[in-house]
Amino acid sequence: MIYFDNAATTPLTPSVISAMTEIMETTFGNPSSLHTFGRQANQQLRAFRSAIAQSLKTIDRHIIFTSGGTESNNTAIIGYALANQDKGKHLITTAVEHHSVLHAMTYLENRFGFEITYLSPVDGNISAKQVQEALRPDTILVSIMHANNETGTIHPISEIGQVLADHQAVFHVDAVQTVGKIEVLPEEWHVDFLSASAHKFHGPKGVGLLFAKEHYFDKLLHGGDQEEKRRASTENMISLAGMATALSESINHVEENYQHISDVRQAFLNELSGLDYYINAGSETLPHVLNIGFPNGNNGLLLTLLDLASFAVSTGSACTAGAVTPSHVLTSYYGPESPKLRESIRISFGEQNTVEEAQLLAQKLKELLT
Repeated sequence: MIYFDNAATTPLTPSVISAMTEIMETTFGNPSSLHTFGRQANQQLRAFRSAIAQSLKTIDRHIIFTSGGTESNNTAIIGYALANQDKGKHLITTAVEHHSVLHAMTYLENRFGFEITYLSPVDGNISAKQVQEALRPDTILVSIMHANNETGTIHPISEIGQVLADHQAVFHVDAVQTVGKIEVLPEEWHVDFLSASAHKFHGPKGVGLLFAKEHYFDKLLHGGDQEEKRRASTENMISLAGMATALSESINHVEENYQHISDVRQAFLNELSGLDYYINAGSETLPHVLNIGFPNGNNGLLLTLLDLASFAVSTGSACTAGAVTPSHVLTSYYGPESPKLRESIRISFGEQNTVEEAQLLAQKLKELLT
């Protein structure tokens, strides 16, 4: 099998496996315990937090460890909204967010009477001007993803941060698809909350982080004083070792990885020459994610045929895999009746992919579609 579904999850690297194995073998203590074993674990925990904070060019205090992107998104959105609803009950997000954002918004709307403004992309793009025009005196939170998980479209986070700099609304960014792949600077961009998940940058599943500035928010988990009383539960030391190693490794090679993936993507498109296709994306995109459509194609059938031919690709978000409903992202682009919803697949490249593999995939697509 040749794997082209890196936007869904990425394989562990040998150094990540080694770091996790070392912790399993040497550090089993609870970081909250006061004896020698606990102090040793706590020292490791502080080292992991410091390494991750350095990767994001922030301070250790701003890093909260979570179980992944979904928990980070829910903590920022639900936690902040419920704790600060006396300031207003209006929230802004986009129609193309991950479901862990959209469903959190729906929960706040249905259970607590919050009002949500959903911004729709124009030509695939969300602009700072749209955010500015949607702001109201009672807006308390804006949540915009850095790059879309289905199309790779990058949104202007720095510009939006500037728009919000003089407004009471805090700024949450789902950066699950960008942390470890391109430079992410939450402090510089005036971001208040930022979510990331280790398994998107070659770390283990089930662990992530929330960058959080000094804002009051309700914690979602109760029962302990971990993470400076912001997130109860004994820290997952094995997975944290993997996440810290994976992020440092990704950041250290971010430029060369970006160039390699750009080359692999271009080799795929070059090899696809002569085949009728279109790309679903905004004006600026990650090279890692290619959402591509083939007129009169059937993405479900195409995925099955590619799988049988030993190629792993996707129709979009892995969290909705197997669902019969069309992609909500492409629906927001083209409308619910567009044939593009059933013609498009997502190919997502990783550092382990080669130019030759990309060319083989393109050749197989031409064989299946002509």
